[in-house]
Amino acid sequence: MDDVASLIGGFKVALSWYNLALMMVGILLGVIIGVLPGLGGANGVAILLPLTFTMPPTSAIIMLSCIYWGALFGGAITSILFNIPGEPWSVATTFDGHPLAQQGRADEALTAAFTSSFVGALVAVILITFLAPLIAKFALQFGPAEFFSVYFLTFASFVGMGRGSPFKVLASMCLGFALGAVGLDKVTGTLRMTFGQEQLLVGFDFLVAVIGLFGIGEILSSMESGLKFSGTHATIRLGAVLLTWKKLTQYWVTSIRSCIVGCWMGITPGGATPASFMSYGLAKRFSKRGNNFGKGELEGVVAPETAAHAAGTSALLPMLTLGIPGSPTAAVLLGGLLIWGLQPGPMLFIEQKEFVWGLIASMYLGNIAGLIVVLTCVPLFAAILRVPFSVIAPCILVICAVGAYTVHNSMFDVWMMMVFGVMGYAFNKLGYPLPPLVLAIVLGDRAEESFRQAMLGSQGSLAIFWSNWLVGTIMTLGTILLLWPIFTWLSGKRRSATSEPMPAAAGAAAVDRQP
Repeated sequence: MDDVASLIGGFKVALSWYNLALMMVGILLGVIIGVLPGLGGANGVAILLPLTFTMPPTSAIIMLSCIYWGALFGGAITSILFNIPGEPWSVATTFDGHPLAQQGRADEALTAAFTSSFVGALVAVILITFLAPLIAKFALQFGPAEFFSVYFLTFASFVGMGRGSPFKVLASMCLGFALGAVGLDKVTGTLRMTFGQEQLLVGFDFLVAVIGLFGIGEILSSMESGLKFSGTHATIRLGAVLLTWKKLTQYWVTSIRSCIVGCWMGITPGGATPASFMSYGLAKRFSKRGNNFGKGELEGVVAPETAAHAAGTSALLPMLTLGIPGSPTAAVLLGGLLIWGLQPGPMLFIEQKEFVWGLIASMYLGNIAGLIVVLTCVPLFAAILRVPFSVIAPCILVICAVGAYTVHNSMFDVWMMMVFGVMGYAFNKLGYPLPPLVLAIVLGDRAEESFRQAMLGSQGSLAIFWSNWLVGTIMTLGTILLLWPIFTWLSGKRRSATSEPMPAAAGAAAVDRQP
């Protein structure tokens, strides 16, 4: 009952005219960001974060989270109409969404995508509402060793559950640790890796790094590919919306399964992109019309969109309760909270109760507002893609530069943004993942601080990380995840060895011995 009363109080905060106006502005900006390839939720939040520095923290986080919701909705528009994924997690939506648009059923595909997105996000918000306070109360028992074990589990999860080469994940993460260590050592008070540069006394600013890595890096990659827009233009008719809603009821099993997959991949550092592909694959495997997937099947739109939004929203659960972001966008929001002087974690629910529940209430309202906006304004957002990309790209670059400059009013930050942008472009070209790098920059110094505090308390004994069932369980699970790629590699080698065909001579001898 206390949680319900707190949620009602959160709605009172979120329903102020000022916050409602910011909510609508955030949704509109987010949809535009989602429509424009080369940007995305994390990029948009990072670029627009400096605009919120003069706002109260509650209003600022409401606007930024609504930008995120809008970006989640907007990615489906370009995927379906233009076969251009506006977001990485929208790639799976193109498989059946664009064929539906080519068949003249774009309004059905868009309605199914937006409604499924709303359902997935709503389930995740309900999960956050009831689980976040419980996790926060449990996390009050944490000390330095427990906090380090959670950080270790998060880093290890990226290695064990991430896509691509675990060595590239480790390399990206180690570079992030090195960048996060620049500046003043909080434990000893000494300077590290500043190379005599006064601007580096406070280290690399997280916001400048994120704007460069995501915003500039993605724009450089998009400019290199010579992106051009062409596709199907559509409007959404009320009759088609009602007919599609009636059809969607027969996919309730797919929706439930996709919500489970999405929430799990959001709470763990799996992310929305693998959640969408996994959900699409499961839907194709268990559907009666699985052979029709890829040719314009409505269920092929429902599954990835539901999972992607469930994952994107539930990623905020570990960020709020433990201070551990479950996605790149959650990592950017975490950086924003730290800039505003708020410490994500269990104490946030006690010291900033109004802020937390105002944010949770805005999630409900933001998703409802996002569904209404995208259903009524699809032609307007799709028209943005008629602007040549050669015009859009310089505008985005200017916005990134302004955002970086306003952090400290320093041109040094603009130049560092460009350096990080080239780094992000190189990472994309070489196939190195950016989320582990961002995560290490955000959490690297905090993990180091917790580790050193634990070591001081135990007089240098690593046994403190197995001193009780809680920290021991988390550290053991993290160790398993860290070593999981080795187990998978050994298992694959064993299977390949046992499946090798017999030599010809041995096969002939076996035939001769047969009666």
